[in-house]
Amino acid sequence: MKQAVISGTGLYTPTQSISNEELVASFNAYAEQFNADNAAAIDAGSVTALELSSVGFIEKASGIKSRYVMEKAGILDPSRMVSRIAERGDDELSLQAEICVAAAKEALANAGRTAADIDMVLVACSNMQRGYPAMAVEVQGALGIDGYGFDMNVACSSATFGIQTAVAAVQSGQARAVLVLNPEITSGHLNWRDRDSHFIFGDACTAIVIEAADAAVSKERFEIVETKLKTSFSNNIRNNFGFLNRFDESGIGQPDKLFRQQGRRVFKDVCPMAAEMIKTTIAGAGLEVAQVSRYWLHQANLNMNLLISRLVLGRDAEPGEAPVILDTYANTSSAGSIIAFHKHSADLPTGALGVICSFGAGYSIGCVVVRKL
Repeated sequence: MKQAVISGTGLYTPTQSISNEELVASFNAYAEQFNADNAAAIDAGSVTALELSSVGFIEKASGIKSRYVMEKAGILDPSRMVSRIAERGDDELSLQAEICVAAAKEALANAGRTAADIDMVLVACSNMQRGYPAMAVEVQGALGIDGYGFDMNVACSSATFGIQTAVAAVQSGQARAVLVLNPEITSGHLNWRDRDSHFIFGDACTAIVIEAADAAVSKERFEIVETKLKTSFSNNIRNNFGFLNRFDESGIGQPDKLFRQQGRRVFKDVCPMAAEMIKTTIAGAGLEVAQVSRYWLHQANLNMNLLISRLVLGRDAEPGEAPVILDTYANTSSAGSIIAFHKHSADLPTGALGVICSFGAGYSIGCVVVRKL
């Protein structure tokens, strides 16, 4: 079978960012108004008063200091707390496809490729803005790619699952090169009025070109040495929004139609699972943990990443071993580990080994071992 490589990556970052200070001011204004409006019911015990948020709480809980979003004014409006983004007509490029195209162009340029070199487009992310036509097919058309495309969703592990899917297509000869895209507009499914999660997510889109090693022409290439995927069902991270919601009108607009999680349970369950998966994937490649120079982990929570690194290494990670981007990007779901890879891989010497690892709802975990060529 053909050997597959990552030959180029790209990143789209929105122009607007929300600091923790801005976010807290908006949330607290909402919470104070809610408590004032419901003062009698709160005193009677039939309604629970909302607790205020704080910058200290957010940074201690997550390590996040700011996040990029597609539109911030609507989010920061205490009377709305949802972005204001107009719908586009069917004859216009959709918002999600637009950010895919932006990231794809950078990835193609870095790979030294054009649309004519790509046979397959895969859009893999946590939320698609529509059911069909597939986002991947729209992106394929916008870029002028002659081939095929499809969408997939494995929540925060969508990128690593997408990489494995692309590798299989290249190894089998079904595609010369594959464009994997992770357009995460997570601001759309976040409940900005929930103190426990209003700070978690940010928006971004990543792109990856995966192709046969013997055909790659880019200056920076990473051989995909080993991949391993795992899923295990859990309700601890869930979003019930879907096309069946209209069957029962009483559920429309309820909090469970947005992101929700049992954070402590997720932390306890996922950290050891992810660490074990990383070690198993490294061993499956015939390597030792000590041979791996860098870990590009899913950027969901700083405390999770610190613990996972410690469980894998048997010590705290040294500066640069497990790069962090969530302080400015927040949790960008499937895009997070790829943003870290995109920003913190060029400095590695030839022959250096690294692991891309993502984990999240499902539960789902994906690991990819790479070697710099």
